[in-house]
Amino acid sequence: MSTKKFEIHDKETAIDESKKLLENSENSFGYIPNLHGVLAEAPGLLKAYQELHALFLDSSFNKDEITVVWQTINVEHECHYCVPAHTAIAKAMKVDDEITEALRNKSKLPTDKLQVLHETTLALTKQRGNISEDETAKFYNAGFTQRQLLEIVLALSQKVISNYTNHIANTPIDKAFEKFEWKA
Repeated sequence: MSTKKFEIHDKETAIDESKKLLENSENSFGYIPNLHGVLAEAPGLLKAYQELHALFLDSSFNKDEITVVWQTINVEHECHYCVPAHTAIAKAMKVDDEITEALRNKSKLPTDKLQVLHETTLALTKQRGNISEDETAKFYNAGFTQRQLLEIVLALSQKVISNYTNHIANTPIDKAFEKFEWKA
């Protein structure tokens, strides 16, 4: 049995509930990313993704830490689309390439604090939220807070939407991200 290819919607092909959401995407990025076009098939999913994205950007993490959390999840989920997309986003945010490359290549991060953030995010991702007291203590001892531990869960919620959708739909990488292509 063959599976039907997922449509990448634009403002003309999307159902009414998704049109305004796609307009928001276009206003934010200057175009409609393919992921958003796929998510438009289910307006609630696109809306949830956009809202979670905005909420995580507004979290208590700085730009380097945001990148560590997002890319740790993307790499662990082996997302062919989000790793290059978030490499481009990190560049736009002026995150040091050393951080991005360490995450893409699963190598040590440049600071102990970022390494602990990576390890905690990875543990939460792999262990489905079941992290040990030792892992939690290490996170707090690195200077992070309970709020930030919960904000990793926020990022995980967003990344499950995008990573899983990209796996299901085999979302093609946007031209803007092609130079950052990545394979697990």
